[in-house]
Amino acid sequence: MENEKKKGLNTNSNSYTIIYSVIIVIIVAFLLAFVSKGLEKRQNENVALDAKKQILYALNIRDISDEEAKQRYTDVVLSDDIIDKDGNITTKGEKGGESAGFKLNSSDAKEGRLAIYTCTIDGETKYVVPVYGMGLWGAIRGYISINSDGNTVYGAYFNHDSETAGLGAEIKDNTAWQQLFKGKTIFSEDGSKVILAVKKKVENKDSEVDAITGATLTSDGVSLMLQDGLQPYAKFLTDNKQKEEK
Repeated sequence: MENEKKKGLNTNSNSYTIIYSVIIVIIVAFLLAFVSKGLEKRQNENVALDAKKQILYALNIRDISDEEAKQRYTDVVLSDDIIDKDGNITTKGEKGGESAGFKLNSSDAKEGRLAIYTCTIDGETKYVVPVYGMGLWGAIRGYISINSDGNTVYGAYFNHDSETAGLGAEIKDNTAWQQLFKGKTIFSEDGSKVILAVKKKVENKDSEVDAITGATLTSDGVSLMLQDGLQPYAKFLTDNKQKEEK
């Protein structure tokens, strides 16, 4: 045969382009999955550390390094229990709690599974509870620490996903505003409702905090978050106040 040409893969064909693209996609997907799996542990550790720091912020423990935060959290958090709306502990946590309430999120709270952190600061019992809500542009959340009387704010910290910088974002960035909550009364005298609120015009200085200027809707979201988030803890806090008094 004259000048018989060897048959091979035609690199100019559509089939070659498709096969080549599929192989590259598979390789890239595998590499991304491998890297993601390798970083998963570090990412989870960072998320957990951030949550611990926020709990400490609510306890007025701020301006500390990551290593200090890990140690302080272990020292001050006696347990991360899970309770129901009737104030019963359904799952007991542990010291430096990461096994029970620490794992819960907003979905659990909606289902009535409530996280509560029992802490000790300078020999005094404090309770920290997470709260969840909606701001102007997205989810907002926070932690409120409560004195052993079950009705007075010891400290507060708030966070957000997408509030406007310099306005709604002040719920996170403005430490001085967060500190306005300290000493405020949470429940009405009979304990039937949450009176802690954020108001554009403060009428009761014992239980209300000034709204953030220019961020009315976000402030309203914080106020509603406090009312909805703290009410389910009323029974537990009342019961444990009575134990403290005995």
